[in-house]
Parts: sequence; structure tokens; C-alpha cells
Amino acid sequence: MARYGGLVATIEATAARLAELLLGSRSGLADPTGSDLIFEAEPYLRRLARTTAPPEVWAVDGGQAMVADARCLQVVVTRAATVCWSAGRSVLEEEGVLEHHLLGGGEERAALAASGAPVAPDAAVDVNLLRDWGEWRAVADAVRRAAPGSLLLVDGDLQPDWRIGSDWLAALLSDAAASAITLVGVTKHSSLSRGATPLLGQLEQEAAALLGPRAMWWTQVAHTRPDVGDGLRVVMARFDPDARFAFRVDLPLAAPVEATLGALSALCDDAAFPGYPYPLSMADRLAACPRWLRTEVWELLDEAFDAAGVDPEVRERAFADRHRLMERG
Repeated sequence: MARYGGLVATIEATAARLAELLLGSRSGLADPTGSDLIFEAEPYLRRLARTTAPPEVWAVDGGQAMVADARCLQVVVTRAATVCWSAGRSVLEEEGVLEHHLLGGGEERAALAASGAPVAPDAAVDVNLLRDWGEWRAVADAVRRAAPGSLLLVDGDLQPDWRIGSDWLAALLSDAAASAITLVGVTKHSSLSRGATPLLGQLEQEAAALLGPRAMWWTQVAHTRPDVGDGLRVVMARFDPDARFAFRVDLPLAAPVEATLGALSALCDDAAFPGYPYPLSMADRLAACPRWLRTEVWELLDEAFDAAGVDPEVRERAFADRHRLMERG
């Protein structure tokens, strides 16, 4: 049950309040996560015309998994996958190196320092930062490898973890622009809102009513201050007539927005998941850290414990999932 003030609310009261928020007044656009985006007064929906995909498209996505959790000490793995799509087919599929990290007791700082991350020495370090930095290292590597005129797709927005120095991103955007490479961030589930209501869902409904249920469309919703590279533009777009969902898309302000979105749309007609760029779908699958992978890493860790003389009883008491064991009863 939810708690409002000193009162405990029933599920009916919680649902009623949620309904008020979802159906309430449409106030200004906002980002509840606290970003410094500058929002449009009101989005203007425009039709999107599909063009043709660039000769070369790169995509980068990251994954992470918990392998062992003793609360005060944790073993996690991260990796960043890279895909290159050319002439209508995949020509490169790299899972990325599986990186092992020990978190807790200050050990995480050693892991971050070894990677050369542009992060303040006193910044908190967690798995999200380690995964994000690994992903952006892969993006920087793809910028060096991509041909001029390429699209480089990144899973998520084009604003790295706040702990990564903004100067680093500015330099990366500048390097990409110098090579005529356009970075594009695609976010599956946006936190942007209108009032307290998810903005993307509202725009999907409004576009269907205004432009038709099978219309492709886009609208700019925000931009950053032009002090990070040339600045970033944030749009919402629906890329395929059969797509159920639209997505948040970030791209540099200097990029030709309609031409870039039209070219991106040409990569979004996959029958399995229409509306989402399939090079990014491939990178997502490659970067995933499924249960079998976590099991395999744990088995290697277990073998190393044997070699180090760590008693099985010590391991069990440190890493056993006590919640799950107790719930079996």
C-alpha cells in the first residue's frame, strides 16, 4: 500500500491518484531526472519521410550483470558490443571484451582508474558508471573506425553519466563532426514528461489523432545549451507505419534533423520490432549478459577460490542469496 503523509493508502486510492496524474492538466515539459535540457514551449508534430540508409551504420550498446553479491563486496561484469551495417547487411559483430569488476571497500576506484575514465577522483563509483564508461569508450573507438558520412547509433541519450567530464564528450562530438560522422542516441523508454504524465505516450496518441494511425512523425522537444560541442537536440519520432512505439532521439544540433531522421527510419522496418533501428537491436543482443554467462563467470570464480584456498563454507556464507533461500519455504 502507498503512504501519503502519515496515512497508508489503499490500492484503490493509489490507482485513483495515478489516474488523476495520467489524465490531468498538461503543464510544461520536464525531465524528472534533473537534466539541464531547455524544453520547447509545446512540441509541434511533423510528418517524417523515409529516405535511404547511409552506406555505413555503426551501433554500440552496453550490458552488465551481477555475478556475486556479498553486499559489502560485489563482482560484476560489463561489456560493450559494436555492430557495423553496410549495404543492407551486417559486416561486423563484436560482443566486446567482458570486463570483470570488484566493487566495495574502495576496490571500485582501482577498476575505474585502470580504464582512464575522465572522472573526478572523489566521485562515487558504481556498476552504472563502469558500464557507461565502457560503452562510451566503444563509441569513441567506432568514431575512429567509421567511414566519413556514417551514422553512429548509441543506445540511450547522448549525455553520458554525469560523473564523466563534459569536456570529454565535447571532444568526442568534435572528432565525429570533423569526420562527417553523425552520432545519434536512441532511448527505448524516455523519462521526459508533460506535467506528471509520460510525454512520449501522449505524443503517440496526439500524432495518431492528428496525422493518422500509420503516420511516421517527429517533433523537437528540447535542446542543450550550445556549450557541449555544438549542442544537442532532443526529438521524439516514430520511424515505421507498423511501429507501436515512438522513441526519444538525441543528435547534434549541427546535424540536418529531417535528413538524419529519414535515413534512420530506413533502418527501422524490421518485422520483429518495427520502429527501432535493427543495428542497435543486434548490438543489444550481443551486449546482453544472460544467466548462462553469469553462471560461467561464477564457475571460473569458484575455480579461482579453490586455487586460493577459500573454504566453500566461507563462499556460501558470503554470497548465498538468503532472500531466495528463505522464500523457498
